[in-house]
Amino acid sequence: MNIVMKKNIIRITDTTLRDGHQSLWATRMRTQDILGILDTIDQVGYYSLEVWGGATFDVCLRFLRENPWERLRLIKSQAKKTPLQMLLRGQNIVGYKNYPDDLVDRFVETAHQNGIDIFRIFDALNDSRNLEAAIKAVKKHGAHAQGTLSYTISPVHTIEKYVSDAKEQVQMGIDSLCIKDMAGLLSPTTSKNLVSALKKEFDIPIQVHCHATSGMSETAYFEGAKAGAGAVDCAISSMAGFSSQPPVETIHAIFDETEYNVDLDLDALRKVNKYFKELTPKRSKGRGYEPIIDSEILVHQIPGGMISNFRSQLEQQDASEKLEEALEEVTNVRKDLGYPPLVTPTSQIVGTQAVMNVLTGERYKVVPQEVKNYVKGMYGRSPAPIAPKFIKQILGNEKPIDHRPADDLKPILPTATKNVSDPKLIESEEDILSYCLFPEVSMEYFKWRAIEEDKRPKTPADIEIEDLVKEPEEDKVQVKSEVSGSVDPLLHPEDYNGMNTILEKAAHMQLSELVIRKGDFNLSMRSGNGSAKSHVFSEPTIGSVHPEIHDEVKPQTDEVAVETSAKPKEKPAEVDTQAYGETINAVMAGTFYQSPEADKPAFVQEGDVVEEGDPICILEAMKLFNEIEAPYKCKIVKILVEDGTLISKDQPLMAVEKL
Repeated sequence: MNIVMKKNIIRITDTTLRDGHQSLWATRMRTQDILGILDTIDQVGYYSLEVWGGATFDVCLRFLRENPWERLRLIKSQAKKTPLQMLLRGQNIVGYKNYPDDLVDRFVETAHQNGIDIFRIFDALNDSRNLEAAIKAVKKHGAHAQGTLSYTISPVHTIEKYVSDAKEQVQMGIDSLCIKDMAGLLSPTTSKNLVSALKKEFDIPIQVHCHATSGMSETAYFEGAKAGAGAVDCAISSMAGFSSQPPVETIHAIFDETEYNVDLDLDALRKVNKYFKELTPKRSKGRGYEPIIDSEILVHQIPGGMISNFRSQLEQQDASEKLEEALEEVTNVRKDLGYPPLVTPTSQIVGTQAVMNVLTGERYKVVPQEVKNYVKGMYGRSPAPIAPKFIKQILGNEKPIDHRPADDLKPILPTATKNVSDPKLIESEEDILSYCLFPEVSMEYFKWRAIEEDKRPKTPADIEIEDLVKEPEEDKVQVKSEVSGSVDPLLHPEDYNGMNTILEKAAHMQLSELVIRKGDFNLSMRSGNGSAKSHVFSEPTIGSVHPEIHDEVKPQTDEVAVETSAKPKEKPAEVDTQAYGETINAVMAGTFYQSPEADKPAFVQEGDVVEEGDPICILEAMKLFNEIEAPYKCKIVKILVEDGTLISKDQPLMAVEKL
C-alpha cells in the first residue's frame, strides 16, 4: 500500500448557508434553520463559511420578514472558530444598481462590525472601476478583501483578458482572488490554464468557485488545485449538485487520495448532511429541480435555475413553445451587448431582453430601461465594444458615458430618510442602510416588525409555501392579502407573485436574486405577499414601444384587478369591446397603468387627441415598466382597462379613432 505524504492543504469554503440554499431553495433558509446546526458546522474545520450577501439580504426582508443584520449577529455569536464570508456586488452592494460611495463604505464597515471577516467582491462586467470603492472600504476597515473574476466564455474572454482584469484588482490591494464560475462553465483544462497564468503573474492565494450544473466542477477543482489554487467552494451533499456547488464529501474523497490535505471532521459532516437532508423537503416543497446535469449550459450559459424561470414566464405569456427560441436568443442578445458574463444584474438584463424579443416577434421592439442604461455604460464597460449602429438603435441621440458610473451619484446617507413618513419605524443605523438599499421592501418589513409579535400576519414566505403546494381550482384564483385586505392575483402555484416574474424569480438562482430594483428608478413594486404597491418613477422616460394595432377586436378576457395600497378596488366590470372599432392592444401580458407615477395625472383621458409618439400609458411586463406610445395621431375614444389591472397579450387597451 502506497503512503501518500500530505504536503499541500486545500481549504474549503462552505456555501450551504448562502449560495447552496439560494440555488436550490430560492434563498428561503430561515435564521433558525442555520442556528439549529451551526455549532456542528463550526466544528467541521472549514476555511470560511459563506453566510451572507447575495440574495439573502433582500429575501430576509422581503419574504422571511427577518432582519438580515440580526441574522449575521446571531451567526457570529455561535460560529466561534470559523471566519464568516459574504458576497458583495461591488458598487451594487447587495442590490441591483450602483449606490453612492458613502453607502458602500458604511455598509462594509457595519457588516464587518457585525461579523463578516472576508468580503468576496465582484462586478458583473469585471469592471474594476465598480470594485474600487468596495475594495478600498474593506481594506480601510481591516477585513479581508477577496477580488473576483466573473467567469464566462466568449470570443473576448481569453486567459490574457482575465489576467489583465486580475492585475487591476491586485493593484487595488486585494488579499486573494476568486474565479467565480456562476454557471458551471469552467472546464478542467481552462481551470488549469487560468490558475497557472494567475499564479505565474501574482503572488496571492487563488480560490475557485463553481456551480455543478454542467457536471465539470469536481474536475475543474482538481485541475485548479494542481495548478496552484489553494481553496475551493463546496456545499454539504444534501444541499449540493444541481445548480449549487459540488458536494464537500465528494471533494474530500477526491483529494484524500492525493498529496493534498483537506482535513475536515467527517463525523460532523455526516451530522450536518443528515440535518439538511431532513429539512430539504420542507423548504423545497413545490419547487422541484432541474435534471442533475444540464449540458446545454455550455451553449446558452444561463446560470442556475434560469431555464425553469424562462419556462414559467413563457407559460404566462401563452408561449411555452418558444422556450428553445428564447434560449437561442439569449446568445444573440449577449453578443449584441458585448458578451457580458451572465451574473446579477447582467443575467437579468440579457434574459429579459431575449424573452421580450421572442414574445413581440421583433428584436428590440421593446427595450427596457435597464438595457438602455447598460448600453449607455451605466453598469460599466462591456467586455467587448458594442457596435455603434446598435448603440444608435438603442439610445437614439443619447451618448454613452466613459467614466465610472458611480461618479454621477451624490452621497445618500445625509438625506436617506427624509421622506420616511413614520420615523419611529427606523430603529437603528442598520435600518437606514437597509432602507437605502431596498426602500419599499424595508418599509414593508419595518411595518410588519412594528406589529405586536402575537398579532403579526403570516410572512410572505409562509403564504408562499401554502400557495406552492396546493392544487389550484383553476388557472387564476384570488387570494386575500393578510396585510392590505386587497384581492391579489395568483396565476400558477409556481408563479405565486403574478404575471411579471422573470426578474423576481432570478432571486431564486445562485446569480441573484431579483426583483430588480431598477437601475435609475425608485419603484414600489409588488410585495412578497402579492399585493401591488404604487408605482413611482424617478425619471420620466421608460423604454418606449409602439403597441400592435388591430382592426378587429377580440372580446376582453376575464381579468383580476390588481389592488393598490392606497385604495383597494373591486374587479372591474367587463367592457364590451365589440362596440368599438380600431383598438390599441397589449404587445404582451403585464399590468396596465394610466400614469407614470401613482400621484400624477393619467397620460390621456377619453376624448384626448394625441400625436404619433405621445405616451399614452405604462405597461409593466417582467418587472420592467415600459412607456407605450401612440403609433399615429388618433383620438382616445375609450380606455378599456382600469388602472392597475393585469392584462393578457393582445388584449385591447384603448379604443381609438385614427385621425
